[in-house]
Amino acid sequence: MVRKSALVAGAVGGIVAAVGGWSLYQRYATETVPYTVVARLGDVELRRYPELALAETVAPSENEAFGRLFRYIAGGNDGGEDLEMTAPVEVTDPGTKLAMTTPVEMARPTPVGSTTPAEPATSRAESGVRMAFYLPPEYDVDSAPSPTDDDVDLVSVPERTLAVRRFSWRATDDRLARETDRLLATLDAADVPLDGDPFFLGYDAPWTLPPLRRNEVAVQVEASD
Repeated sequence: MVRKSALVAGAVGGIVAAVGGWSLYQRYATETVPYTVVARLGDVELRRYPELALAETVAPSENEAFGRLFRYIAGGNDGGEDLEMTAPVEVTDPGTKLAMTTPVEMARPTPVGSTTPAEPATSRAESGVRMAFYLPPEYDVDSAPSPTDDDVDLVSVPERTLAVRRFSWRATDDRLARETDRLLATLDAADVPLDGDPFFLGYDAPWTLPPLRRNEVAVQVEASD
């Protein structure tokens, strides 16, 4: 009986190790949006992001939004091109529970910072989840293939500075609220002026083990020298 239990425990441990290893490989194999850390305030990073292009949509649910965007990068565009998945993914949603293939940015229905979405997405954002995939750096809104789905928009996000706090485990509603409060408290104590609303950045596939997950809460701040 003891030997059987040991064999079961060993098998489970092997599966956990395999899942963890694959999750880490997938993360490192996925291109990440570039940024430069310009300052640190305790466990909060101030990051400077370059101008970026993204594909975004607003849908009644996260699954529907994700499906639209995934179809776009999987060939649902006027060139029939397969675009590489880039991390993170951006999502805006009240009460976010996110399990994405690669980083996703999630925010609430109001525009994130000064990166105002294209007009069609803005008009839809009041009643749904806004989700965006960052496009590979070789694309801008003019060179990227146009979506065949009218509910997917290509948007240019100008250079911006984000304050970011990183955490692991599942991004439950309570944990997101707690981490966001800590982020904002740190910025308030340092008198860092905000330039938008907080949002979520997710970096992992659904099967990623909670201790290995990379989650971030972020908010745009006013840039300074």
